[in-house]
Amino acid sequence: MNPEKDFAPLTPNIVRALNDKLYEKRKVAALEIEKLVREFVAQNNTVQIKHVIQTLSQEFALSQHPHSRKGGLIGLAACSIALGKDSGLYLKELIEPVLTCFNDADSRLRYYACEALYNIVKVARGAVLPHFNVLFDGLSKLAADPDPNVKSGSELLDRLLKDIVTESNKFDLVGFIPLLRERIYSNNQYARQFIISWILVLESVPDINLLDYLPEILDGLFQILGDNGKEIRKMCEVVLGEFLKEIKKNPSSVKFAEMANILVIHCQTTDDLIQLTAMCWMREFIQLAGRVMLPYSSGILTAVLPCLAYDDRKKSIKEVANVCNQSLMKLVTPEDDEPDEPKPVVQKQAEAKPEDSSAKQEGTASGGPDGSCDSSFGGSIGVFSPASTERAPVTLHLDGIVQVLNCHLSDMAIGMMTRIAVLKWLYHLYIKTPRKMFRHTDSLFPILLQTLSDESDEVILKDLEVLAEIASSPAGQTDDAGPPDGPDLRVGHSELQVPTPGRASLLSTPGAKGLECSPSTPTMNSYFYKFMINLLKRFSSERKLLEVRGAFIIRQLCLLLNAENIFHSMADILLREEDLKFASTMVHTLNTILLTSTELFQLRNQLKDLRTPESRNLFCCLYRSWCHNPVTTVSLCFLTQNYRHAYDLIQKFGDLEVTVDFLTEVDKLVQLIECPIFTYLRLQLLDVKNNPYLIKALYGLLMLLPQSSAFQLLSHRLQCVPNPELLQTEDGLKAAPRSQNADSLSIDYAELLQHFERVQKKHLEVRHQRSGRGDHLDRRVVL
Repeated sequence: MNPEKDFAPLTPNIVRALNDKLYEKRKVAALEIEKLVREFVAQNNTVQIKHVIQTLSQEFALSQHPHSRKGGLIGLAACSIALGKDSGLYLKELIEPVLTCFNDADSRLRYYACEALYNIVKVARGAVLPHFNVLFDGLSKLAADPDPNVKSGSELLDRLLKDIVTESNKFDLVGFIPLLRERIYSNNQYARQFIISWILVLESVPDINLLDYLPEILDGLFQILGDNGKEIRKMCEVVLGEFLKEIKKNPSSVKFAEMANILVIHCQTTDDLIQLTAMCWMREFIQLAGRVMLPYSSGILTAVLPCLAYDDRKKSIKEVANVCNQSLMKLVTPEDDEPDEPKPVVQKQAEAKPEDSSAKQEGTASGGPDGSCDSSFGGSIGVFSPASTERAPVTLHLDGIVQVLNCHLSDMAIGMMTRIAVLKWLYHLYIKTPRKMFRHTDSLFPILLQTLSDESDEVILKDLEVLAEIASSPAGQTDDAGPPDGPDLRVGHSELQVPTPGRASLLSTPGAKGLECSPSTPTMNSYFYKFMINLLKRFSSERKLLEVRGAFIIRQLCLLLNAENIFHSMADILLREEDLKFASTMVHTLNTILLTSTELFQLRNQLKDLRTPESRNLFCCLYRSWCHNPVTTVSLCFLTQNYRHAYDLIQKFGDLEVTVDFLTEVDKLVQLIECPIFTYLRLQLLDVKNNPYLIKALYGLLMLLPQSSAFQLLSHRLQCVPNPELLQTEDGLKAAPRSQNADSLSIDYAELLQHFERVQKKHLEVRHQRSGRGDHLDRRVVL
């Protein structure tokens, strides 16, 4: 420093002492400066006061010499003390050089700067609030200072500043929020701790409503919640907990929509604490905001659905996610099936809405036929755009929701509970918004059929409920359930074909659409037959599915839909099936279900009584397909008490190839005759006079069997028949009715028998073509 330079009104002794390396001498100089400034204050000499402050700032505090900088800092503090309540007039000049020294490389100098600023703030008190942002910025840097003395000094200054803010009602929150939003993303743990402590203070001040600005800092808070330091995480938990309490107290003033996207993102994080906290917030948002959250449904489901498959290690997250899922589902109502017209906003807060880009994203993101899903639903920042403050209607955007559900259902690696939740959602949407949902049915249909191969019975049950609703909903009763320009379910050349109306005389009735229904049952919609066709196609291509789950699936469908419709349609489709081996297997499966399942009790009773045109129509339809399997055809005749025709069929068995598989089926039929289903048949053996063809048919089966356990079983049964001599079929006996309901029948049994022969001939030709005559003969059994 130039000793010749004039520093007036500072005396040479003051200047010399300020530049001294000893703290004691600099302190003496500060006392002299304080005395000098007091005199200027008394004289109201503002020019000299400004001159002193400027000299201390420019020539000392901002000097290149470290001792001079130290002298300048203590001198500025002395000026502030001397100014007292008038220091507020000079705060900018006093604070700026001190804050500059916060960046000094010398830790001792940073400490002195902190001490000087403490004294300046202590004197000015509330007058420093207009300069709060620069003070906060400087303190946030010192909070992470590596020197413990500097850090300790900054903490003292920090506490003083917090006291001033707490006791004042002039804090500029609007001006502070941008700085807070910027600093909250610091990765330094001390800086984070400093930020959290300030948010806690501001939240506790009654006159400061930080809740209004929560959308701007919420993401940063969740970032801090993932800090490695336990203390910081705990502090952040407390802050978020306080905010959530405030939200519950004042939901009408909360900007739910503007924070929905933030929660969606953090509900998908891998950090358990962040995920659980975000999920708890999401639960409260859905329950408090209600339908305001509907536009964000697809993003919420993206975040929530995977959590439903968590194991006990994340039980808490799973439970909260389940509540979120259930609460969101309840928000969908039948009113959402109406045309997309503006609806009144339920809550005052709902004036916020997603931006056009967000609405467009959900509105156009319908799942394609392949069930593909856009990557934006994977948890990236771009799931939603920030909400604006314009008033808007609350609309359910099904396109985005269906795409998310389709994606999750298509992911075979996803957990069982998630898949069940997806299917529950689909069923719920078909119930509440059927007209809108049927626009998406063609894209959902393939994956719903694929889900029938799931390993879980519960998943299959829910899947069948959805398919059954699709097949029976009145909303699907159209010529084309899909949109005019959208994807449509078309049966390709490799699929089972829909029978044409001209070939469907057995199913066609006035008012029915082709083969969609039978006379005595409720009308199914246009998807019912598509469902039956594709279900059989799936059984045909996946024989293991038919073997393991076929009976289970069909039985459940009989409960969910109408058993007569299902058997009627499947029988008609199988009548035109080109794969005869599959047709035979499928008929055998259906017959077993018909004869043994409790779900088919009513249908069996209907077939026992062929007095109505509907029951006769059903019998003829089943019979023509059952002809693919000779033994099942006989069992159907036994069920319908057509005993003479059963006997006529068995007589034809002599012309068939009797294979091991054939005899196995006869064996199973004998076992069935001994089951409760055929109790009435066994009792009819007591009435020999009126049931001669029943006994002759059973003897016919006995003659077909080798002397196996089944042979012994049937033989013992027939030995119990009274008066065997009455089996003679004299003219009187021929006049007797063939069964208890034969008089009322108007069925051409001769034509049915000819149909049976034609079908069996076709089976024989196919077997010969496939296996060759020599191989086939090896499987013949000579009786």
